[in-house]
Amino acid sequence: MSQFQTREPLPICDEQHEHQDIIAMKQSLPDEDTFIEAADLFSLLSDSTRLRILWLLCHNEACVCDIASAIDMSSPAVSHHLRSLKQLGIITYRRQGKEVHYTLADSAEGTMIHKMIDTIFDGEESL
Repeated sequence: MSQFQTREPLPICDEQHEHQDIIAMKQSLPDEDTFIEAADLFSLLSDSTRLRILWLLCHNEACVCDIASAIDMSSPAVSHHLRSLKQLGIITYRRQGKEVHYTLADSAEGTMIHKMIDTIFDGEESL
């Protein structure tokens, strides 16, 4: 039996308490596309390599070769991760001649990620 299966059915709500306004609850939910975008963001953040890249970009502006060197990966592998992060608008870039320099986006998502990374990694001694 799977760890998610139960032997007994889930209890049915006891009608003796006051129920919340389900219609209002449904209306207050963000639309499905918003949940899909959030799931995509969380999916990207669940990769340790991307977190290492994001940590670097929270604290530095860097080109692909510098990021690759800092995390001991090939430039093509780093470019693949950067492309994913860029598609969600988490990072931005600027061109300087032939070089492309990446940094964390100045957006609500970028701010949230920066705070999350600072909270997790600056407080890692207490974890």
